[in-house]
Amino acid sequence: MVFYNRAKTMNILLVEDNPADIRLTQEVFKGGTIHHTLNIVMDGEEAMKYLKKEGKYAGAETPDLVILDLNIPKKDGKMVLKEIKTDNHLKSIPVIILTTSNDEKDIASSYANHVNCYILKSIDLKAYIKIIKLVEDFWLTTVQLPKKHK
Repeated sequence: MVFYNRAKTMNILLVEDNPADIRLTQEVFKGGTIHHTLNIVMDGEEAMKYLKKEGKYAGAETPDLVILDLNIPKKDGKMVLKEIKTDNHLKSIPVIILTTSNDEKDIASSYANHVNCYILKSIDLKAYIKIIKLVEDFWLTTVQLPKKHK
């Protein structure tokens, strides 16, 4: 197996519809140590178009990591997760659920659909920043990701 080269830029897809969460996530990643590109889509339909490189996303790079909110418009995060993990070209992309939902059904459903981890958002600013930094430290520094498949 060929592993991702950390010297290259990490490509992250953030699927989030809350502008405040988007800005905060951008700021935390901007202050990090990993070279990255943070691409943002604000609903589930756009997420799937991006991942399948459809329409305006025809030239999009396959992300190394997807950070997905469950409560997004047009196609909810549960549907997006299921589509990603059942698509042979996408299923190896790690997906992190980052959501406010602590509903046991959502958690169980996400793991049943092969989410890589499920994280609760905090309404406390310092705690939210800490969560994003932990995501960066673990998923972008510690974990060995497979080489991208085009």
